[in-house]
Amino acid sequence: MTTKTLEAIKYTRGNLSILNQLVLPHETIFETVLNVQNGHAAIKTMKTRGAPAIAIVAALSLAVEVHTRAENKEFETVDQVVKFLYESLEYLKTSRPTAVNLFDAAGKLWDLIQTTAKDTKDPMTVVNAYIEAAEQMLVDDVKDNKNIGKYGAEYIMDNARDKSHISVLTHCNTGSLATAGWGTALGIIRDLHANGQLEHAYCTETRPYNQGSRLTAYELVYENIPATLICDNMASALLKQNPNVQAIVVGADRVAANGDTANKIGTYQLAITAKYHNIMFIVAAPSTSIDLNTKSGKDIVIEQRPSEELVTVTGVRVQDDEPTCIRTAAADIGVWNPSFDVTPAELISCIVTEQGVVTKKDRMTEFDMASFLN
Repeated sequence: MTTKTLEAIKYTRGNLSILNQLVLPHETIFETVLNVQNGHAAIKTMKTRGAPAIAIVAALSLAVEVHTRAENKEFETVDQVVKFLYESLEYLKTSRPTAVNLFDAAGKLWDLIQTTAKDTKDPMTVVNAYIEAAEQMLVDDVKDNKNIGKYGAEYIMDNARDKSHISVLTHCNTGSLATAGWGTALGIIRDLHANGQLEHAYCTETRPYNQGSRLTAYELVYENIPATLICDNMASALLKQNPNVQAIVVGADRVAANGDTANKIGTYQLAITAKYHNIMFIVAAPSTSIDLNTKSGKDIVIEQRPSEELVTVTGVRVQDDEPTCIRTAAADIGVWNPSFDVTPAELISCIVTEQGVVTKKDRMTEFDMASFLN
């Protein structure tokens, strides 16, 4: 075990390590990523998770491998590099189907590869162009997250009923661990806290993988932000009993052109209770999470996760802190375990991006994401 940290991605050219989030908060273990197979496995098994982090780790795992192969003189022609990069990006895209950031990054990197390859006969020119673009993703994500935090905090302050008593509820993990740093929805909470505007943060446990209790709670405690953990099925009771909870802020794995949003399972029911209790329901995501090719939530493919994630729980034994996994459900029970659900745009107050806040036009139930991006 090493010192506790919120740094989920460690990278220098030719070297990548990722924080294994499956063992948090009990252990802090960094694992080396040498190639795209390692990157794919880290994403598929959710050692790395969070839409922005998934895209970055995928891109950097390929950067590390292409750097190593180039140093070993494996590429004699531009075509060889292009073929390797194309096949690797296609493979990485199969790791998680719902998070659009991965597909967006792969598409932009492939465009760069093709453009660069047209104008050179030197394979190293293509290699270096890819590596530099992947590295820039790491830098840009932190800057984008800071802007999301700023815009989201301002929106909450502008629309709060009681600006002197603002508490916020969040779901899953959308902080530094899910990004290159700072976070999206949790970044908004960080900004409110830094500005002295946050009274209290609440986070859901986020079953079945407990990203809220394991990761978000870990970040909130690490940052000394006043916070309380609740079970997923306590949210409505919390809103009824505590009028200071004036907003629910969540992240997004994919935002359709009309604003329908795929996010961690359990998000939809939070939007419904926010609507009933007349509080803000805010989606926070970088513009790379917006998929204009997906017209509505009906077109979003929802990933199905293994049944073991629902019927077992991992943690450490209270008596000796030894890692363990236990089964909680009856043997042979059938399991339905979608990783995400889709929240209709009608239930969303606004979508906060690094470019600003998207709201619906008067009397409209959907967002016009294309107009915002253009």
